[in-house]
Parts: sequence; C-alpha cells; structure tokens
Amino acid sequence: MKKNPKLNTTIEDIRIWKKNSSKFAALTAYDAAFSRMFWKEGIEVMLIGDSLGMTVQGKSSTVSVTTKEIAYHTKMVRRGAPMAWLISDLPFMSFFNLDQACRNASVLIRAGANMVKLEGGSWLCPTVERLSERSVSVCGHVGLTPQSINIIGSHRVQGMDSSSYRRILSDAKSLESSGIQILVLECIPNELTYEISQSLSIPTIGIGAGPSTDGQILVMHDIFGIDTGLSVRPRFVRNFLSESGGDFRKAISLFKESVRSGDFPRSDHCFRIGSGKVRDFKGNF
Repeated sequence: MKKNPKLNTTIEDIRIWKKNSSKFAALTAYDAAFSRMFWKEGIEVMLIGDSLGMTVQGKSSTVSVTTKEIAYHTKMVRRGAPMAWLISDLPFMSFFNLDQACRNASVLIRAGANMVKLEGGSWLCPTVERLSERSVSVCGHVGLTPQSINIIGSHRVQGMDSSSYRRILSDAKSLESSGIQILVLECIPNELTYEISQSLSIPTIGIGAGPSTDGQILVMHDIFGIDTGLSVRPRFVRNFLSESGGDFRKAISLFKESVRSGDFPRSDHCFRIGSGKVRDFKGNF
C-alpha cells in the first residue's frame, strides 16, 4: 500500500490509509517465519497479542501471559518483518499503575514494538496520557476485552444493551482524547462500530466488529483454520486457507484482498442490534 515498499510502515501511513478510505488487513504474529511470510504477502500491520497464551501455549485464557513472553515473541516477529508496524500487547496486570505501565512498555518497545496496546476503557486515560508524554505510541482496545474474562465470564459480544453501548462509545472518545493513536474494536455490533469510527479521527481496527473499521485483524490461526482448542468457532472468522487450496501464501493474500475490497467481513460474520434499538439507546443519552 506504500508508494515505496522498501520503506518502513509508519503510523503516518496508517493515518493516510484512513484518510483515503483504503481498508487494510492486519494479523497476529508470534514468530519470524510467519511474520516474514505475512510481510511478503502485503501485511504491513501485525499484532503480537497475548492471544499467544491460547494459540501458542494452549491455555484457556490470556491472563497468565507475561510481559517477558510478549517481548520474546516481539523480538522474533521483528526479525522476520523488520519494516512492519508492530503492535505489542501489554498483558494482564502489567499496567496497574503508571510507573509499571511505563516500565513494561519500554521493555516491549526495546524488543521491537512500534506501539503498545492496552485493553480497557476510560479508566486507562491517565496511563495513556503518561505513556504518550513519554513518546510511547498507544493503541486502545474496547468492546470484548479478553483480559477481563474473569469479570465478564465468557468471550461474548459486547455493546448489545443501552448501558454497555453508551459506555463503549464514551470510552472510545475518552481514549482518543487521552492520546491513543489507533483503537481496536472487538466483538461489538455493526451499529456501534460505525458510530465510533465516524466519531473518531484516529484509525480503527476491527475483529468481529463489522465492516465499518479502517482495518480488519484476525488471529493468524483462524485464517488458516488451525484448531486452537476453542469449543465454538467464532462467527467472525473465515478459513482462507481452505479457500486457497491449502496454499498459505495464497490464503494470506486472499485475506488481504478480501479486506481491501470489502468482501470481508460479510454480513454473516457480523453482529447487529437493529436500527430501532439504536434509536432507543441514543434516546437514553
């Protein structure tokens, strides 16, 4: 998507994609081999996610993943994709106070990340401000936040009732005001995604959040149809490998082109509230 593919992908590139309404595809990455393949097939944004706790380590949630483990995988991904824009997760309880957030963010940046990602709402605003003041680029994450699994109980769609709809919208606006550069929206209805994306000036990346975001991200295992032990296959995933005759490179390219063309996500990958309920929600503001 860059005019010169020999240049590093930057946050300014991502802003330009948004300005030009150029949809972009992103993937989680955990090692050098796959990140190298992703880059060669045109994936310029990669997330070293704490999802590795489930996809790589075989655990039932992400909460036991450590900053040290994220840094380890960030180094590997950076070796494979030296010019990509890398976002690394700050894992559960690695940012419970401002000093700890700065300390752990610096570990990930030194490991090769361009940006750190935090899960949570407006309570994170002081942390975002502190990191931004110290030249750390921050990505927010609202909607379904897997680090909160012990509070929410299951990996289910968020924002389907008036209270959570309004809270997520408010959180998104507050986080942008505090300095986040990108916002991930996970497992929320199309109507809420559209309203957030229209309200913000920063790029948004969706996973299970409908087609209105500037970018789409999936866990790499999901585009290849690799079993990660989940009892139920998420509605929003699509097996691009099976559609590509088992060719990994073609699967990556198909995912990228499907996002760019608007063929992914399709309606059957999305969650909806209904226009009547949205009007009711707004009437409650």
